[in-house]
Amino acid sequence: MKKTNKRISIIPLMIALTIFLAVPRLVKAQANYKLAPGSTLKVLGSSNVHDWTMTSGAAESQAQFDLANHSLPALTLRVPATSLKSEHSSMDDRTYTAINAKKYPDISFKLTSATVLAGDGNTYQIKANGDLTIAGVTKPITVEVTAVNADNAITCSGSKKIQLTDYGIKPPTFMLGAMKVYNDLTIQFNLIYKK
Repeated sequence: MKKTNKRISIIPLMIALTIFLAVPRLVKAQANYKLAPGSTLKVLGSSNVHDWTMTSGAAESQAQFDLANHSLPALTLRVPATSLKSEHSSMDDRTYTAINAKKYPDISFKLTSATVLAGDGNTYQIKANGDLTIAGVTKPITVEVTAVNADNAITCSGSKKIQLTDYGIKPPTFMLGAMKVYNDLTIQFNLIYKK
């Protein structure tokens, strides 16, 4: 009778030990990555006069990638609004005013879930669901991302169309209304992650 009790009490101990030894392997598989120099984020738009582009190279991002196991457990991205620059400083200033950059200095994205599918070679297709915050307004979005795992880096690229009015932003006008910015924008990104 006593031997049976000892065996029963040893079983939970063995299970706990197995889990304890397995946890470091699971943590190691989900490596932490940060954004590397050379990463860019662009906002492309148009008006009744011409197309325009604003570019930022100052984004900050952290992610946990485990592409071999088709997993992307976490990702956050922050872009200082005033780091977006066009070819015209006057347009930049009007854009910062339109998105109220003084009150809401950051544009951010936080991943809520992801589906990772293997492609050809070191390429993966990621369907990333998350919350995009612009001008203090947060909306859920889904972004299709192509990830390439090569040369000790993971490069994520893709684009997403949004509308200014979805984030409470009135499309700005310039030159006493002669130039009108259209509501549709495209966010384009090429993000390089390294350990």
